[in-house]
Amino acid sequence: MKRALSLAARGIGKTTPNPMVGAVIVNQGRIVGQAYHQQAGKPHAEILALHKAGPRARGGVLYVTLEPCCHLDKRTPPCVPLLIQSGLTRVCVAMPDPNPHVSGEGLQRLKKAGIQVVVGVMEQEAQQLNEVYRHWIRTGRPFVTLKGAMTLDGKIATKTGQSKWITGEQSRRDVHRVRSQVDAVMVGLGTILADNPDLSARGIKHAMRQRVGRQPVRIVLDSHLRIPVKAKVLTWIHEQPTIICTTAPASKHKMKGLTDRGAQVWVLPKKKGMVSLKATLGKLGKIGISTVLIEGGSSLNASALQEGLVNQVRLYVAPKLLGGQDAKSWIGGASPKTIDQALALTNAEYKKIGQDWLIVGNLAPRK
Repeated sequence: MKRALSLAARGIGKTTPNPMVGAVIVNQGRIVGQAYHQQAGKPHAEILALHKAGPRARGGVLYVTLEPCCHLDKRTPPCVPLLIQSGLTRVCVAMPDPNPHVSGEGLQRLKKAGIQVVVGVMEQEAQQLNEVYRHWIRTGRPFVTLKGAMTLDGKIATKTGQSKWITGEQSRRDVHRVRSQVDAVMVGLGTILADNPDLSARGIKHAMRQRVGRQPVRIVLDSHLRIPVKAKVLTWIHEQPTIICTTAPASKHKMKGLTDRGAQVWVLPKKKGMVSLKATLGKLGKIGISTVLIEGGSSLNASALQEGLVNQVRLYVAPKLLGGQDAKSWIGGASPKTIDQALALTNAEYKKIGQDWLIVGNLAPRK
């Protein structure tokens, strides 16, 4: 199963909205077929492993990181019938599929066919591997990672708004790697006006001009459609879609101009006069976007945290001090009155990255 989990991890950033799955077939102590799910719409890991094993699968054991599917509501045929036909004698599954279309039905059909089924082998590792998929299935919203680059004292820019560059080249290169693995990158209008980013995944050398790897959908929250028509997020739009989320009072003329350029414009409900972040994430989830990286300013960061919509924090911390109450902090808004109201991270990991430190942790559930 450890081998199957290792194979599954190769699909990171490629299978959405499907889970990452690895499969290994063993017969008489030897691996006769192994594979991982490479992309949504392509054959599942179990089927690829069966093809590689051929007749050697008969009498063998399948180790698979997720319960095999049995439903027809997808682009590929169900795996269970082919597993039954293959002559496997035993199937070891790391975790049941939380998708209600499967949810134990695949396991039951295998058992009814006389195949021995074992569930729960390295289940914790499998759940962690597919925490994005589990969150999307459970909530219908994308798994949200809040990213920041800050000084040791938590500042993201000087009082004049200057922020380039707080962190070093290696940290910036890592951000581009992460962008290539998520479905979407989200910012507010303030970030567009201040930095005019293009939000692509690029190589770090040669002025970061080379776009590399899979490109995320770009999401801009702009309640009144004040985005400049020459904004960089409106370039390369056929290769990297841009969705601008606004509210009903926004200019219909501006909407038409943006859609004529190829952008999508979503009119969404308001919350406190701004585009509802929860409504935005809900609609993104419905179109199959299961991961969002927020790279916003302090106001957007504060809203996402206050509404309890952040699942993970990813902080690049530079060994620098800015100081000053007028320097911009990573989280805006009002501070809680007491320390016990602070948001806590769980399973936090720390990693040296060039001269900086990378801190990654999940937000603990609110009481």
